[in-house]
Amino acid sequence: METFLNIKIMVKELSTEIVINASPEKVWAVLADFENYPAWNPFIKSLTGEVKVGNTIKVKMYPPDASPMTFKPTVLAFEENKELRWIGHLLFKGLFDGEHKFEMTDYGNGTTTFRQSEKFTGILVPLFAKQLDNNTKRGFELMNEKLKELTER
Repeated sequence: METFLNIKIMVKELSTEIVINASPEKVWAVLADFENYPAWNPFIKSLTGEVKVGNTIKVKMYPPDASPMTFKPTVLAFEENKELRWIGHLLFKGLFDGEHKFEMTDYGNGTTTFRQSEKFTGILVPLFAKQLDNNTKRGFELMNEKLKELTER
């Protein structure tokens, strides 16, 4: 928990990871092919816009057993074969913010650990905590599993 102007700002982090029997280059090729998300991605059905640091993109997420969400985050990092990270806000900064991250670790043995995480901050975080732990985390896991399945073919 962080404090700002005597307002307690809640922090919640979700993290999932999966080992994929493929190189980071192969994993990245699927992850960064945003046009094909509707065909395979059960969690992020749409990611549009020019994905580069500083740009705003449009993301449509479909957490399992929850309402779909569309938001316009700002890209914070886009490092080929390593990391994609963005931050989005609900209405305005400090209310409910999410910094989403995809990371890949290359072990040099033909496997890649794919990690998907998000750090949520803001005064509304406690209101959404249960949904984040259940629906959102499950969405991460479903996406990770499909990414593994596609890249290991």
